[in-house]
Amino acid sequence: MENYKRRAELKQEVKDLFRGRWKDAVLLNLVPTILTVIVGIIGIIAVIGIMNQPMDVSSSYPPNYDSSYSDNTGTSTGSGIIAALITTGISFTFLDWLRKPELRIQPFKNAFQVFSKKYFLRVVLIYIIVSIFTFLWTLLFIIPGIIKGYSYSQAYFIYKDRMEHSEGEKPSALDCITESRRLMDGHKWEYFILQLSFIGWGLLSLLTLGIGFLWLNPYMNATYAAFYDNLSQNYYANDEIEVF
Repeated sequence: MENYKRRAELKQEVKDLFRGRWKDAVLLNLVPTILTVIVGIIGIIAVIGIMNQPMDVSSSYPPNYDSSYSDNTGTSTGSGIIAALITTGISFTFLDWLRKPELRIQPFKNAFQVFSKKYFLRVVLIYIIVSIFTFLWTLLFIIPGIIKGYSYSQAYFIYKDRMEHSEGEKPSALDCITESRRLMDGHKWEYFILQLSFIGWGLLSLLTLGIGFLWLNPYMNATYAAFYDNLSQNYYANDEIEVF
């Protein structure tokens, strides 16, 4: 029997989980929050540097910004991948925490768990393939790209679960992406509305000069993990579907 939880139930589950343990949740998300601030500062400095670059009237017009743009783009791309890997590790921790509420949190170790031999190569491969697929769909129109992004959004969680139940053999990145597409069939709008429900909190966090994100980010990430946990439990409850 299907028992899909509503948004309010998922959020309440996370609030109950964090009760008395918000410190663990905040510290777990501290690393990507700091990285986001650093990347933002670097981006601002780069833009200011380009705008203030002296123009040599003897040179050809317009000025050549290719080198500066390329360096900045490369830095942003690399930082984006690292931030995505850390966020994935944090999401894995929240999933484990939801399933084992008594779990002891080790913020720094847990946040960087994806950089281990167990996860690193496959998670990076999933990131690359998803980015390529989403980009190609976006070339058609923006909307199909966004929709496919939601279809592939659970691939990392699926890989984690498959790794936990495999006997040493690493799951295929493409299989995890395909399974995510099947899992999200009929649930993409639901996930979109769940994300949309945090916009108000995001605006309030901006008014605190970003300090509010220290609490909002773990709240959001844990809720998304709860969404996957509930979705997968219902999806694989059908005996006709192969369980991990």
